[in-house]
Amino acid sequence: MALPSGFLDELRARTPLPALIGRRVKLTRSGRQWKGCCPFHGEKTPSFYVYDDHYHCFGCGAHGDGVSFVMQSQGASFIEAVEQLAAEAGLEVPRQAPDAAAAQQRMQDVRAVLDAAAATFQRRLFLPEGAQALAYLRGRGLSDDTIRRFGLGWSGEGRGALTAELGRQDIPPELIQAAGLLTEPADDRPPREMFFNRVMFPIRDRRGRTISFGGRLLGDGQPKYLNGPETAVFAKRRTLYGLEMAAPAARDGATVVAVEGYMDVIALQQAGFAAAVAPLGTALTEEQLGELWRLSPMPVLCFDGDAAGSRAAARAAELALPLLGAERSLKLAAMPAGEDPDSLIRRGGAPAFEAVVKAATPLVEALYDLLRGRAQGTTPEQRAALRARLEAAAGQIRDKVLAAEYRRALLDRFFAARQRKGAPAPIRLPRPAPTPDGGATERCRALLAIVLRHPALLHDVEEAFGALDLPAPLDRLRTALLAWAASAPALDSPALIAHLHATGLATEAAQVLSAVPVPLPACAAPDAQPADAVEGWWHFFGLMNPQRLEAEVAKARHDFQTRWDQASQRRLTALAAALHALRQGETSMESAAP
Repeated sequence: MALPSGFLDELRARTPLPALIGRRVKLTRSGRQWKGCCPFHGEKTPSFYVYDDHYHCFGCGAHGDGVSFVMQSQGASFIEAVEQLAAEAGLEVPRQAPDAAAAQQRMQDVRAVLDAAAATFQRRLFLPEGAQALAYLRGRGLSDDTIRRFGLGWSGEGRGALTAELGRQDIPPELIQAAGLLTEPADDRPPREMFFNRVMFPIRDRRGRTISFGGRLLGDGQPKYLNGPETAVFAKRRTLYGLEMAAPAARDGATVVAVEGYMDVIALQQAGFAAAVAPLGTALTEEQLGELWRLSPMPVLCFDGDAAGSRAAARAAELALPLLGAERSLKLAAMPAGEDPDSLIRRGGAPAFEAVVKAATPLVEALYDLLRGRAQGTTPEQRAALRARLEAAAGQIRDKVLAAEYRRALLDRFFAARQRKGAPAPIRLPRPAPTPDGGATERCRALLAIVLRHPALLHDVEEAFGALDLPAPLDRLRTALLAWAASAPALDSPALIAHLHATGLATEAAQVLSAVPVPLPACAAPDAQPADAVEGWWHFFGLMNPQRLEAEVAKARHDFQTRWDQASQRRLTALAAALHALRQGETSMESAAP
């Protein structure tokens, strides 16, 4: 509805925001503004600020004026919010244009039809004709109080009864059809009733108003569940079943859980999980995710523990990735095999489902498991495919800082899994024999050996290499090596060894590359992969200088987030690998893969 800007300005001027918002949010003065806990997501520390002319939540991003607050907090339409605030401010809302007024009246008429249908269905459930449906609901463990609270009903066994009953209330067929209760006419045949021989589930909006129905068929036939069509008041992609009950529960701190079906929501809410909701028989949509995040910054998505559940979880993760933010993420929970929330509650009670919720996995961890399931294997090609999937998934996140954190976490899991599974060609070093200096000499020797066999890595490690405290013979070798590298046309191992022979350091080089007293790590072998060589070098460096290693990781992360190129990514990956190994308490290359 288009309203004059002058009227809206006057309405805002007569609506003090602290007084309006203070009815729902406990506000305290903070300088010239007010602050409190956001009513739109379950936070513990106040990040919701109220100013003279607007409010803003620095947690979930909710923002607006008084009209927006009424719309968001009560699920009201724009005109409903305006009319409510105008009545409180003593203002008269300007008359709508004829077309807008007609559309608004149409919506009110549709809602009236839906309310009348809901009352009819509920009444029939407790009549003799609804005995079978009532027995079905009670057999699913629902109490009569729960049945009435959710407005469950019975459609009747045949078509025509609803039209006849609503007709006695002077509701014409065309309005019943506009409410989604009659099918579209086809082939010159009259429209037929959408629901018959079904247990009826009213679908309500955030304010608790009936906006459509779902029906479950009793007996044979398909589809088992049927939702009403899109109407002037109902859009399936934006609606969550149970939202009207979940919203106030979420504001009180209840865990928001998204499950798959009507009965799951009802069973969970009856068992005390008051913030349970469900999409309407289809995969989760972007709009429904937005509704979930209005309830909580970290809702739990619950899926069946079978292949279909894994596919649904993967789809949900893929949908969510571009939308993630510092205050907006998910957890994923898997049901035991063969169970859904409804059956689990009936079998094990509330504690059984509570265990599922507590075991929910943060999205970053669940994402790794989902992607790994698509790229199992231990060959280099299979590992490369998995790594590419992980990096591509992180790249879908629009928040670049968060994307970098996801990339780091996923690659950490990737390298850790490779180590645990004993993948081919890991970096290994037989544990050194005890020495008086605790193995420091052998670590220095390993560092030099890696550089001698792979001098190209000096591009990444030269500064750290030059700052190491080395024994005198190794220090002389390093000095000659760095001097050669400064003028060498190419950092090539045979050319480096030849240079050391020519400068009288052949004996020192041979001692570094010898297999005694301790064999060298595989990353110091001439045929080691460059990535393994650089990871191995930073591992030994971290054992000798852990604080410097942490500083190098921080610098590499900053460089990568600034440049976003492959070189900085490779350097960050190698450094993070070494730091992970160091924090795990690993002291040799036998367990050095990050």
